[in-house]
Order: sequence, then C-alpha cells, then structure tokens
Amino acid sequence: MNFSTLLRHFREGTKNVFRNGWMSVASITSIIVSLFILGVFILVVLNVNKFADQADSQVQISVYLKLDVNEKARETLQNEIGMMPEVSKVTFIPKEQGLEEFRKKLGPDGKDLLDGYQKGDNPLPDKLKIEVKEPTTVPALAAKIEQLNNSHADKPILKVNYGKGTVETLFKITKMIRNVGLIFVAGLGIMSMFLISNTIRVTILARRREISIMKLVGATNQFIRWPFFIEGALIGLIGSLVTVGIILFGYNQIEVWAGSRLGVMFKLVSLNDIWLLLSGLLVGLGLLIGIWGSTVSIRKFLKV
Repeated sequence: MNFSTLLRHFREGTKNVFRNGWMSVASITSIIVSLFILGVFILVVLNVNKFADQADSQVQISVYLKLDVNEKARETLQNEIGMMPEVSKVTFIPKEQGLEEFRKKLGPDGKDLLDGYQKGDNPLPDKLKIEVKEPTTVPALAAKIEQLNNSHADKPILKVNYGKGTVETLFKITKMIRNVGLIFVAGLGIMSMFLISNTIRVTILARRREISIMKLVGATNQFIRWPFFIEGALIGLIGSLVTVGIILFGYNQIEVWAGSRLGVMFKLVSLNDIWLLLSGLLVGLGLLIGIWGSTVSIRKFLKV
C-alpha cells in the first residue's frame, strides 16, 4: 500500500466518524460508559489491594522474654533472630517502655489501674518486636523462633505471640479480596468489549448497502476494510481519552478530599503512581475494542 492510498484511507475513516453523526456518538458513548465503569472498578480494586497490603504489613511477631534473662542472653537471641532470612528488623522493647505503651493503650479511663506499678515492680517482661519481609511467612517464622528455646540452656523465651488464628484468617481474607478483584476486572473488561463491539456492529450494519455497492464495482476487501479499521480506531481513541480525562479529574478530587478529611488513617493510592498505567490501559483497550469491533463486524459484509 502506497502513502497516497493510506492517506486516502485515513481521510475517509475520519470523515466517516463525522458523517455517521449520531451512530458515531452512540459508539463513543458506549465506549465512555463501559470504560468508565471498568476504570472505576480498577481504582477500587487497586485501593482495596493497598489496604489489604497495609493490613498484612502490620502483622508482627512479639517474643516475650523471661524475667530473669540477662542482657547477654537477650542480645544473643536477638542476633540469632535478626540473622533469619525472613526477618527484616528486630527491635528490643524493655519492660519499662512496654509499661508506658500499655498505659497509653488503656487511655485516660484505664491508666489509673497501673498506678501501683513502677520500674521496680514492673510485672511486664522484656519483648522483642520482629518485623518480617513477607507477611505470609509469619506463622512458620514464629514456630522457627520457638524452636530456638531448645538451643539455649536457660530457655530465654517465655512466649511467642503473633495473633495465631487471627493472622491466618486475615491472610485468607486479603487473598480472597485480591482474587475476586482480579476476576471482576477481567470479567468486566470482556463484557465491555462485547458491549462496545455490538454497538459498533450496529453502526456498520446501517451501512451494509454502501459496502455491497463498493464490492460490486470491484473494490478489494482490503480497500473497503481500511477506512472502517481507522474509523473504529478513532472512535475507540476518542471514547477512551474522554474516559481517562473524567476518571483522572474525578479521582484527583476524591484523593484531595480524602487527604483533608481522613488524613493518614485512610490514604488512597496516589494518582501520581497510577495515572500513566491506568491511562495506557484504558486508551489501549479503547483502541483495541474499536479496531476489533469494526474488523469483526465488517467481515460478514465482505462476502458478497
């Protein structure tokens, strides 16, 4: 195909978008609505996954030490735990700090319950707070740490706590949320493709007489197909660009509102981190659907 022919196809394809008037508007609107729903759902899934990751990252292991453990034994145990490949950080929390933290957790109404306990008669044990690289390794790592007691004559570990039972349930829930989210996004994407392609098919169906006449006067399939191919790409591009603009503007407003009202407690996925990926995905999908819908729809009318 030479350049002049290609230029002719682009010109005809562009003219067809405007020539078909309301049919083109219907196709573009169908793309906007479908991609908007898909884009919003993708943003919901991304934020739900972020909250699930935050919940997972807050899972920690607390190793409570016996009251008579000396500093040398504690440091030895801390180093052994810190060298484990699953561990990212080990923090020693002395019982004095633990008592203060416990007072803060009780709040104003309950802090009087600890007035009788001072440094000398603090009943709380020293603690090692362990942060992990991968939250799902917590149960196995906790069992591994408990086994360290067998390698020490004084058995310095009093208790290993990580919320057994609750943590496993949390991991199951977050995994289910991620899987369900991916399934819904995939299903919604496929549904959008068929919905939009059917709308484009109706547009081409209304022009089947034009295609038949072109075939009868000797036009090749490729010559007929290219303008429709370009028309579908333009419809998909226009619809997806409008959708991206609406979603990015709306999400930016929601992010600003959430930041001012909810603060760090409920922080959304940053628009700066996802706008390029989301825009590329929606524009690419819009182009693909427009081209695919035109190509599939015109195929049956080329058999004259």
